[in-house]
Amino acid sequence: MIDKLHYISNGNTQEEQLFLIEAALDTGVTWLQFRFKNTDTKTRWQTAERTKRLCETYKTTLIINDHVDLALAIEADGVHLGLQDTSIEEARKLLGSKIIGGTANTWENLLQRYDENCDYIGLGPFRHTTTKEKLDPILGLKGYPNILSKWILLTTPPPLIAIGGIQIADVFPLLQAGIHGIAFSQLLNTAADKRNTLNQLKSLLNETTANKR
Repeated sequence: MIDKLHYISNGNTQEEQLFLIEAALDTGVTWLQFRFKNTDTKTRWQTAERTKRLCETYKTTLIINDHVDLALAIEADGVHLGLQDTSIEEARKLLGSKIIGGTANTWENLLQRYDENCDYIGLGPFRHTTTKEKLDPILGLKGYPNILSKWILLTTPPPLIAIGGIQIADVFPLLQAGIHGIAFSQLLNTAADKRNTLNQLKSLLNETTANKR
């Protein structure tokens, strides 16, 4: 089962990463994607190992961004791969039945990910975000319905997770458009009341899901 709320870690140092990760887990995050780009391999692995222990304590699903070897080494629950990363086919050979998510920005990307049998797809960015360099073209609120109107016609398409600078006010229209869930980072990191922010997100998701039944 793919969660509807995906927290993506960020931070420029091991200390910052772990501080924000533990704060998110303590708030109630149950799906965490570990993303630590601008660092050396040793620091990334050490931070991931500590994150794995935290996720075990909090019983949180741990997905590793980009690094299949790291996900395999620490026995994470899965991996999330960009379009320029290890292929989904190669990752599946190494990880077996573990969760494999993939990034997409365009309809063509989505069809590629569909053919590759991703377990879920991160579709975005919704708007500009400071947590990712070399940002793909912005989809905005108009972009998602255009894509989803075609996506739902496919046979058993995997869940789509909206990503990229999403705020509370964006969640309902995105879910109404047909998105399965959202990925977020700064939305929680910068919240004055993290627990209340996460509870708002959960309430919106539960309300929208109930209305679709």
